[in-house]
Amino acid sequence: MFYEPILGHGLPHDPFKAIVAPRPIGWISTIDRQGRPNLAPYSFFNGVCDSPPMVMFSSGGRKHSAANAEATGEFVCNFASLALKDAMNESSAPLPAGASEFDAAGLLKAASRTVRPPRVAASPAALECKTVSVTELKDRLGVSTNRYLVIGQVTGVHIHEEFLVNGLFDTAKAGALARCGYMDYAATTETFSMFRPGER
Repeated sequence: MFYEPILGHGLPHDPFKAIVAPRPIGWISTIDRQGRPNLAPYSFFNGVCDSPPMVMFSSGGRKHSAANAEATGEFVCNFASLALKDAMNESSAPLPAGASEFDAAGLLKAASRTVRPPRVAASPAALECKTVSVTELKDRLGVSTNRYLVIGQVTGVHIHEEFLVNGLFDTAKAGALARCGYMDYAATTETFSMFRPGER
């Protein structure tokens, strides 16, 4: 089949998010101006630069995470793992401003070192970030999408030692969680290596 998104797809559900998959989950912790913590998962998330290391997440509407990251200039991206899938899902509940998703999901907070927002203590890894930009996304005609792209520069990295194997972060051992569209998720349980031509 072929369809143009502006004309519709005729399927029971939009396949776009299932095609752009799997997508790593940015489990974003922030604080508001009053210092109250917030935690929420974002499946439109990824690394966008390695030197300096930078990540991005995209928020549908100016939700708490995007608003807080813009207002305070800081956020933490916590590694979402298979072992924490239920807590991650619980933290997506639409709680009112000021309510703690950490508490609602039964998660312990851990102090960050270079930013003020706390991180998820049990997460295999966490990236402390300083906000670089918050951009309202517009379509090709310049019309607002009510989506906001947040880019942050990584200023601190936490890794639980048990997930370092021979000096490498073991993604499979950590059980990286990803979104696959609809209500589907995937977990990394094994990996394989390939070398680019000329790299051996």
